[in-house]
Amino acid sequence: MAGSKATFDDGADRFEKPVFSAVIRPHRSLSPQGFRIVMALVCLTSIVASLPFVIMGFWPVAGFFGLDFLGLYIAFRISYRQAQAFELLELTPIRLLFRKVSERGDMREWQFNPLWTRLDREVDEEYGLQKLALASRNERVVIARDLSPEERETFAEAFSRALSDVKRGY
Repeated sequence: MAGSKATFDDGADRFEKPVFSAVIRPHRSLSPQGFRIVMALVCLTSIVASLPFVIMGFWPVAGFFGLDFLGLYIAFRISYRQAQAFELLELTPIRLLFRKVSERGDMREWQFNPLWTRLDREVDEEYGLQKLALASRNERVVIARDLSPEERETFAEAFSRALSDVKRGY
């Protein structure tokens, strides 16, 4: 058969197509615009509060207000830098990929066979779902640390459903 070519990619693509995919990032309630507003208000408050001390001759007090401002600024910058970390969870019919990327860009990756993997839950009666972990054979990896207990529960339900579908051959 000249000119014809048999391909088997269609079946292989089905096994590589994600059934479930999630990127989990730490939550930050203050937007960059909110950060600028808060810092401007803190700076203005520090100046107004330190002015009477400077006028009375206690000028070192102004420096302590400046140190407070600087400390707050550094704390926010560290928090925003930590927000660059994320976790990626991708489930296909033939593999489960979990990738954890730190705020510095350091990456760790785990791959599991979905048929041998289970989702372990650690639930506290008072505080809800505290910990989720992927467990397969002798390996256990904690996932979704940055989610609240309610978000973790929603995530666990959706992921468990997808994992069950894959195990049943969806």
